[in-house]
Amino acid sequence: MNKLCLFLFLLCSTLSIAQIKTNNFNSKSFELRGSVKEENSKKPIEGIEVYIIGSSAMHVFTNEQGRFRLQAKIGDELVITGREIMPVYYTVNSEESVDVLVTDFYKPDDPKEIAKLHEQFLDSAQFYKKKSIDKSLAAIEKSLEVLSNYDIPEKRAKSFTMLGDVYMFWKQFDLAASNYENALDQEKDIAVQLKLVKAYIANEEYKQAERTLKNILKSENIPNQQLAKIKELQGDVALALQQNKESLAFYKQALSYTNSTQDATISNLNAKMATASARLGQFSMANGFLNNSIQLAEKNDDKKLLLKAKENAADFYNSNRLYDKEIEMRKSNLKDADDMSTSEIAFDSISPQKINYKIATAYISQNKLNEAIPFLEKSIKEADSKEDIVVQKDATRRLSEVYRSVGDYKKALDSYQNYVALVDTLYIRKEQQIAQAARFRRDIASKQERITSLEKEHELQQSKMDLAFKNQQLITQSNQRQQWTIYGLIFGILMLAGLSYLFFRSNKQQRLANNLLALKSLRTQMNPHFIFNALNSVNHYIATNDERNANRFLSQFSILMRSVLENSEEDVIPFSKEIELLQLYIKLEHSRFTDKFDYVFEVSEDVPTDEFKIPPMLLQPYVENAIWHGLRYKEEKGLLQIKVEKLDAERIQISIEDNGIGRKQSAALKTAHQKKQKSKAMGNIKKRISILNSMYKDTVTVEVMDLENPQTGTRVVVILKKD
Repeated sequence: MNKLCLFLFLLCSTLSIAQIKTNNFNSKSFELRGSVKEENSKKPIEGIEVYIIGSSAMHVFTNEQGRFRLQAKIGDELVITGREIMPVYYTVNSEESVDVLVTDFYKPDDPKEIAKLHEQFLDSAQFYKKKSIDKSLAAIEKSLEVLSNYDIPEKRAKSFTMLGDVYMFWKQFDLAASNYENALDQEKDIAVQLKLVKAYIANEEYKQAERTLKNILKSENIPNQQLAKIKELQGDVALALQQNKESLAFYKQALSYTNSTQDATISNLNAKMATASARLGQFSMANGFLNNSIQLAEKNDDKKLLLKAKENAADFYNSNRLYDKEIEMRKSNLKDADDMSTSEIAFDSISPQKINYKIATAYISQNKLNEAIPFLEKSIKEADSKEDIVVQKDATRRLSEVYRSVGDYKKALDSYQNYVALVDTLYIRKEQQIAQAARFRRDIASKQERITSLEKEHELQQSKMDLAFKNQQLITQSNQRQQWTIYGLIFGILMLAGLSYLFFRSNKQQRLANNLLALKSLRTQMNPHFIFNALNSVNHYIATNDERNANRFLSQFSILMRSVLENSEEDVIPFSKEIELLQLYIKLEHSRFTDKFDYVFEVSEDVPTDEFKIPPMLLQPYVENAIWHGLRYKEEKGLLQIKVEKLDAERIQISIEDNGIGRKQSAALKTAHQKKQKSKAMGNIKKRISILNSMYKDTVTVEVMDLENPQTGTRVVVILKKD
């Protein structure tokens, strides 16, 4: 009993300290004011875009006096940009106002100067590629502006290829693929096609990757080096599709095209062949490929390549439960990793903290717990120094379990307290990452939209130039023959009609793109809201010292969170998945409010749940409102009923009904307790439904009804169409 009290006291202390650290995490923000003027004339410039890299604040624009203001912090990097000016970058180092002088954007006429300036912008984009996506995209935008009045396909192809490279580095694979396609529209190039395939593979568009590779193979006179890469990529696609036998054959073909001096490439191919062989159950062959990979890496004297090859071998030993060999190999790797600097280790999966953790895990698998403890402690120390909180958390949890197994309960308790604090910190960082990711996508979408608009302007300008040239030809010919004048007028009318059609189609596509972007933005708002509400339930158990229920709730909540995060990037999901998520959520809430309500969840057997699609997290806010604002305030035990029924072949009906206190009394209680914050989730849902119905012709309808006789409560009826 005394040990339990001590444990709870220390646990609460740990959480309090973590909360204090959280409150001090963000530095103080202030309102930054400034102005933008032309460098020579000192005249203020209106409509210049000003924003902070990585900030969640909205972009602002200068007013007619050239002034702006926005929330900032010391150390933020300010970006001042516009169509007709060179971009300016400024680091905020005080709260004083900022006066920015900008110069006009120079567009040369001489072909040599155009080529030189274009290359300078691309060099700048390459320099900033790994440092700042904003600066890199701004440089690429300017490189396209240089070419806006000229039709130079090979240079435009270079700009779009660089744009694809930047998006690939920042893991925006869909945008990378789109821009590689734009580059190929300008100029065919096998090297760019191979980059496009890599983008498709990274984005899991394997069928697209297969088709592109087959088209590349139709080309003539492909060099062996590129043939080797093509076959390797075909093997990667087959491996991803679980076509292990085919992938092994492709890798062997790639090996036949590889030059004998390319030890690094051959070593990498051997590692991939080992993976394919192991999947086929050919473990002896896989072991041979791994040994070849290690020998080639040693021959090449490449430390990073050797470390990666040996880690592949250690993973192979682990999967086959050859723990002694695994431990021996990883200890050798640990020494090599310690000898290398952090910058030399370019791959995230291999680091001293992770290798130490894997060694400890192998010892634990052999039940050699005392041997595992030093490696877990080293892993925690290394992870702490490198701020690798994920590995630190896992190693700390495992260390607590090992200490408990060997009977050292004091150290087990200390480790568990550290683990709880790390989990709290990790949740905080996860929330920040979600917010930053949403802003990151918005920034990228804005930049890409600007570049796309610039490209459309170029196409329009080019069309106008072509049309002017043709009209001039018609005028010249009209002086010779009157009949050609009539033909010219007809041709001009047809061209205008075609352009009108193109404008109409472009506007329609833009509206669709805006709707999709709005849906993504609303979905990203739902996740932090949902996480915050769910974490309140965890906090309830912790506050009441209910350790067992807190652990159980966290375990079930992690399963729910995994489902939510997996579905968060999808526009729609199968209705069966939404049912699973909803059932798990209700189960979690019922475990907390067992004495407040019971629930019934009925799905008619004739409802084909996999045939209907629904936006993720559409129903959960209605269930949450029923529990938190209806049933929770009811004096006696209430009932939550959810029924899914088939109306006809194309429609199903979902009803969510509670016998709680009703919306009117709930609103009165909110006023009495001065709860003025309005639920953002319901407004979010209404916006999502409105956008979806405008796109897909009333796919979802929702009706909310108040129940008064014979009992109070609320009923929500959702009707969902199949298409």
